[in-house]
Amino acid sequence: MLNSVCNGCILLTAMEFWIRHTWDSLPVDHEPVKIRFSPDEEGLRMEVTAPFFNDPPAPAGTPGEPFPGLWDYEVVESFFLNSNTEQYLEVEVCPHGQHLVLLLNGKHNAFMQQLPLSFRASIEGETWKGEALLPWRYFPQGINKMNSYAIHGSGAGRTYEALYPVPREDLQEGQGPDFHRLEYFQNFTLQSIMGEDWVQPESDLWNSVST
Repeated sequence: MLNSVCNGCILLTAMEFWIRHTWDSLPVDHEPVKIRFSPDEEGLRMEVTAPFFNDPPAPAGTPGEPFPGLWDYEVVESFFLNSNTEQYLEVEVCPHGQHLVLLLNGKHNAFMQQLPLSFRASIEGETWKGEALLPWRYFPQGINKMNSYAIHGSGAGRTYEALYPVPREDLQEGQGPDFHRLEYFQNFTLQSIMGEDWVQPESDLWNSVST
């Protein structure tokens, strides 16, 4: 879903997505997680509205700080990919205020992680909301694909959800969730939000990485 945003007479766009399926294409049994991306001069603004399960309990980290292994808790994640180079940004946010940012050069190959992030979260009854600003320097050039995920639950009740799940016909016996199945990411560009003439700033974090 697209929403127009006026910023100094330049028409920009906000995009909204709903996670309606588990990683293996089954419908979720609760209100879907909503993720909204909107423009900012300093980066991409990411807003999350999601059911609050409080399962697992909060990680033992300080709210507002990176937390390694955050994917083992209740999280919402977004991945931004250049499919030509398999360079991508992974952002994880938690209802309790912790976050995790990873830069990956190749599938599963994180060369930088636990980067700082401006992120705040709040819990209101059975819903939580979070807002993060993803700096442009975290994005590799040429983003053309995206996927988002949500995880909650413990033990046998652990639930993995995907905006773009693995199709049922592609599932194999014994297969489990893998959020780095880059072939299932779908089309997405930063220019679709910032405008076709927008030029992505250079990144000191990515400039030294070989493709």
